[in-house]
Amino acid sequence: MVLSRRWAGFLILVGVWTWVIWPRFAVAIWNDARAWSTGEIGQGSPTSFLWVHALLIGASLAIGTAVGILGVRAWWAGRTPRT
Repeated sequence: MVLSRRWAGFLILVGVWTWVIWPRFAVAIWNDARAWSTGEIGQGSPTSFLWVHALLIGASLAIGTAVGILGVRAWWAGRTPRT
């Protein structure tokens, strides 16, 4: 399957977008009192709230990375050969 350069660019942007958005969300979850058993940020043991969101963030970053890599590979495959 060959993707157009436009679709390849879109996939690259999705990969970049993932790495822009999800780390910021991770910081917000870490700084949420619901993530900690004592209700104080960074104190006590992590709650299921933190673990579920950590899993979601990790999966999203992995998928976004895969999509971005596919976009880069499609972009390079779509180049016109020089003669």
